[in-house]
Amino acid sequence: MSAGLFGLLDDVAAIARLAAASIDDVGAAAAKATAKAAGVVVDDTAVTPQYVHGVTADRELPMIKRIAIGSIRNKLLIILPVALLLSQFLPDLLTPILMCGGAFLCYEGAHKVWGKIRGHDGHAVPVAEAGPDAEKTMVAGAVRTDLILSAEIMVIALNEVADQGFWARAAILIVVALVITVVVYGVVALLVKVDDVGLHLAERPSASSQKLGRGMVVAMPHILNVISVVGTAAMLWVGGHIQLVGLDDLGWHPLYDFVHHLELDVEHAVAGIGGALGWLVNTAASAVFGFVLGSVILGIVSVLPFGKKDHAPAH
Repeated sequence: MSAGLFGLLDDVAAIARLAAASIDDVGAAAAKATAKAAGVVVDDTAVTPQYVHGVTADRELPMIKRIAIGSIRNKLLIILPVALLLSQFLPDLLTPILMCGGAFLCYEGAHKVWGKIRGHDGHAVPVAEAGPDAEKTMVAGAVRTDLILSAEIMVIALNEVADQGFWARAAILIVVALVITVVVYGVVALLVKVDDVGLHLAERPSASSQKLGRGMVVAMPHILNVISVVGTAAMLWVGGHIQLVGLDDLGWHPLYDFVHHLELDVEHAVAGIGGALGWLVNTAASAVFGFVLGSVILGIVSVLPFGKKDHAPAH
């Protein structure tokens, strides 16, 4: 009886170790997939604060909460089931779908760059309309934008773990969805409240607190601008890289080979930091290709009826 009990405990311990190892594997794979989607995450973080622009301070966090809940629904109830079914039954479609998302990123990135060049922002900031439905309208717009960005994040993540089993893929994507949503909207909440914290500090009697508070208020617009620039660069880099890899996977190799050989040449030419410089060259080449492709798509879209409407200068 005692031997049977100890045998059972050994079996339970073995199962526990196996489960722990599986959790570690899921965590490691989720971390890898999340890192791969970082470019889109940066843009998601940069875009979302625009949807609470012009909103009273007491409504900022409730709106971000509603957008975050909508983002979770997008990822878990819409994108996750579709992505898993495609990966299980039509895996050959993942590369073309990923490339479509990458093309959208290139388009959005080029749209932003050309918007800056022309003197108006690539993303029109939603106007806080009068009336009780204004907040609902802005939240709905933010959730629609999130659906596109979240779909790209999830497909990129799925592509990184395509060799895993069905349930492992599901677990990994759930972890990615939750982690990215918490990170993005946690950072957004922090960003939109930094100026309020700064104003609070500026009103305190301490001279050092006042100086810190004023510095925070002055710095925030510049920080948001930097995030926006980084987000745009990340979109072009990620979108361009997705296109290069996708074309190579589909059998058209020249562009990918050119960039890859350029990266290797730089790595071998510079001792010590060659690897980092090679990565920068690959990133820059991907971003340039993404900008060129995005500009072509932008030009095509701009002559279409809905494109003309979208590209009218924002007021």
